[in-house]
Amino acid sequence: MRLDELAKQIDSELSGDGAIEINSIATLEDAGAGQLAFLSNPKYQKQLETTHASAVIVATRINSNRVALLRSADPYYAFSRALVLLHGYRKHPHAGAHAQAHVDPTATIGPGSVIYPGAYVGPRARIGSDCIIYPNVTIYDDSIIGDRVIVHAGAAIGQDGFGFATHEGVHHKIPQVGNVIIEDDVEIGSGCVIARAALGSTIIGRGTKIDALVVVGHGAKIGEHGLLVAQVGISGSVTIGHHVTIAGQAGIGGHLKIGDNVTIAAKAGVMSDVENQAVLIGIPAMPAAQARRVYALWTQLPELVERLKALEQEVEELSDSGDTPIA
Repeated sequence: MRLDELAKQIDSELSGDGAIEINSIATLEDAGAGQLAFLSNPKYQKQLETTHASAVIVATRINSNRVALLRSADPYYAFSRALVLLHGYRKHPHAGAHAQAHVDPTATIGPGSVIYPGAYVGPRARIGSDCIIYPNVTIYDDSIIGDRVIVHAGAAIGQDGFGFATHEGVHHKIPQVGNVIIEDDVEIGSGCVIARAALGSTIIGRGTKIDALVVVGHGAKIGEHGLLVAQVGISGSVTIGHHVTIAGQAGIGGHLKIGDNVTIAAKAGVMSDVENQAVLIGIPAMPAAQARRVYALWTQLPELVERLKALEQEVEELSDSGDTPIA
């Protein structure tokens, strides 16, 4: 594709020779002639002086007289659109359900959906249009999956929630008679578990993207356009608002309410409700400004302890001598 045509397609401002032919995308370090690269962080701007790329997608504030630029107010989004135009999405080796997938006769699958070998689709499950269900995915009975949903290999949708009644020291299983609802345009990573509700539904909201090895407990409700990074754990009956980002290995306690537009940092442990717009860090999770102060002191704990011991020793010596310490 000519560079000027590519610029038009991704709504970017061209600076340089529009007749350059672009055939693929590569990193700034690896790109060569005919390839497009990407730069958004100004601290890497020096690489524009050494790259062999024919053109680079950049933020509007970045300049270079050495290489052709495609400037964008949202360079990462422009980069993603360029990738689609030049490389497209993965081509699937077959259409519909593969012969080696098991689809229950009572399950329904919408047009354009692809079910890979080894996948299991249980009784009365419903899968919408243009979905991709990769190998060894298990979709339990009565699960409902919307349109354009991607479920990566090994994920389990609708397994029993972790519900037990302990009586006289014995854990008695509680039947999980609810289901899971996955709304449109959701992506679920490999090895994820989305547990069915004991009653009602576990819900993953429209447009939410879930990384690998995430566990969503029974009855949880995740709002639209969330981002759940790898190894996040969400306990049962948690309600999460829209556009919430939860970074890797964070954990959320049961029955909590997380507001809209919340950001939860990696490894954070959330143990209480969270208001809208909050940014949380730490174990237990606390507002970011407070957490930074806490961790700034935490790194100085050995020195502070030594100072405290010295002061205690000084006070003890003054007490033994009968002198009164000066405040």
